[in-house]
Formats: sequence, C-alpha cells, structure tokens
Amino acid sequence: MSDGAHFDETSLFRQSWTVYDAICHENYMFHRELYACVAEILRLRREQGAYSILDLGCGSARFLSTCLRAAPPLSYTGVDLSAAALEEARGYLKDVENTTLHCEDLLAFVSRMSGGIDVIFSGFAMHHLDLAEKEALLRACKALLLPGGLFIIVDVLREEGQSREQYLEGYLGSMRQHWTAVIPERLEEACGHVAEFDFPETLSTLTRMASDAGFGGTQVVERYAQHHLLVFTC
Repeated sequence: MSDGAHFDETSLFRQSWTVYDAICHENYMFHRELYACVAEILRLRREQGAYSILDLGCGSARFLSTCLRAAPPLSYTGVDLSAAALEEARGYLKDVENTTLHCEDLLAFVSRMSGGIDVIFSGFAMHHLDLAEKEALLRACKALLLPGGLFIIVDVLREEGQSREQYLEGYLGSMRQHWTAVIPERLEEACGHVAEFDFPETLSTLTRMASDAGFGGTQVVERYAQHHLLVFTC
C-alpha cells in the first residue's frame, strides 16, 4: 500500500482510491501512530529553523498534511503519479504555504531535481521500487539533501532472512484475517495489489544501501509489525 505510487496505470489506488481510504480509516497500517512520530520529528526540525520538505509518493497527503500544519515548512513539494490523489492533496494542503505538486514518477523527478532540500519524506511508496531503483533513489536523495538533512521513510520491511514469498504469505494472511472492515471483493483487490507490486527490503539491506549512498546513519524510530518509521541522516 502507498500514499503514492511508482508503478503503471494499473495501480490499485488510481483505479479505486476509496479502497485505500477504507484501509487508512481503520488504521490497519498504523498510520496514526507512525505519523504522530513523523509530526514530532518535524516539530523538532522546525525548532532548528525554517525547513523545506519534498514528499515523494505524496498521494493525497492526508496524514502528512496534519504534521505540516503542526510544524509549518518554508516550502512543500509533493510528487505522485496519481492525478486523482493530487487533486485530493490540494484540499488537504490548502493551509500549507508555498506548496507545489507534480504529477510525475517519483524517481524520475528526484533524479533530475537540483537545489538543496532540508527534509525528504516518503510514505509507503519506496517498497514499490525494485532493488536498483531503491539504490538510485537513495543516491538521488542524498545528493539533494543539505548538510544535516533528513530522509524520513514510513514503509513496510521484511524480517531478516525472510524471503519476499514468506513476507507476502504472512502479510496477505494478516490482511485476510484482520482487515474485516474492507468488503471482500475490495480486500481481494488490495491483496492482489500487494502480491504484484510490493517488494519490501530488510532493514539491513536498506541500511547498507543508505550507507553506500553516503548517508551517515540509519535510525529505526518506531515500528508496528512490518510497518516502520526510519530516518536516514546526512
């Protein structure tokens, strides 16, 4: 699942954004807890001075917009492939000043972007990329971040030693057992999306890739089952 998407026009959330709305409403992916932590990170960053933020795979920006209102940035840039999601984002971000939204592939956007950014955020989007794309994304983000910058990631991870197949077996089983508020046919759409498009890494793999990209450290701020909040620091 993602607040945004990297993949093609068959994306579940471009076809049926209401499925993701239902999932978020029931807090099945721990958005409330994880984004409360994001809000605190941004609040502490705001205390250090004005900051700019780039949101990769921003989707509707529903959850991050609350964080931004509590810790207003100097500027906000959101990137997502879904025009429908970006239209929703305009509503959620109406009180956030200096906002720009781009309907574009997140990796293509960040790879061609120039200029310094204080904070980069990505919520439930990076796991849609393959290994080489994740490596490219981390390198491009490191190149964009100013000294002392942060790359904040909310995403799903595999356990150490767990194959993608084992991860999917467990995650899909949990969805079918616990996500009871989603009507069955929509739940199966969501399960099909996860099975086809989710490629989460282990923490050790992401840590290694971040180090190779030049980040100075990786912090696991919070986790709920497979759902993690990570911060890569410059």
